[in-house]
Amino acid sequence: MNNSLSVNDTPKPEMVNAPEQLLTDVAFNQIEEMIITRQLAPGSMISEVQLSVELGMGRTPIREALQRLRQIGFVEMLPRRGTLVSGIDIRQQLELLEVRRPLEELMVRCATLRATPEERMHLQELAQRMIKAAEEENMSDWIRVGREIHEAEVLATHNSMLITSMQSIHAQSRRFWYFHIGHNRAYVEGAQLHANVLNAIAKTDRDGAVSAAHELMQFVERLTRSALDTF
Repeated sequence: MNNSLSVNDTPKPEMVNAPEQLLTDVAFNQIEEMIITRQLAPGSMISEVQLSVELGMGRTPIREALQRLRQIGFVEMLPRRGTLVSGIDIRQQLELLEVRRPLEELMVRCATLRATPEERMHLQELAQRMIKAAEEENMSDWIRVGREIHEAEVLATHNSMLITSMQSIHAQSRRFWYFHIGHNRAYVEGAQLHANVLNAIAKTDRDGAVSAAHELMQFVERLTRSALDTF
């Protein structure tokens, strides 16, 4: 485990009495972010004990969160060795895009049709926050808003099967983006493309949302192929 993590020996008070499912969700989100931001680097072994101390919770929600992260390909469980942070496979990202493209279009179509007024307002707020984070070069906020955008978009479809399908795809995409997008400052362009999708959904502009999603996917594929050239 990366020694740069700041370890706090005192459990966070708000976590002590939280329901176990909430603790698992919190652990999942925080460990996912630690992997995405490379606080937990690819190829490193994860210590459940240290994570338990760092996050201020017992080992059960940590273990359950790691199982969820295994399901989306962020970690590997090695017999008699422990939990390993998975590497990033660029070619696998291209395969992922083949799956993501049609699902992304379906997602924005459904969201444009079914989003509630409150969800549409929230999408517009997220668009503004992502652009702000990009302009300020705040990659931590950028990646957190990116997660919120992915969650809000797919929840607005009100389709449980689509929600489940997109969770792993979006998580893998966020991890790849954080590692590669900061090197070429493409996060500013990426933020605007995301905002175009969100604003079109908010305005119930189905054709505009589909077109914006297509442009976003073109951008993601271009970025992925450029990263492939560096390996």
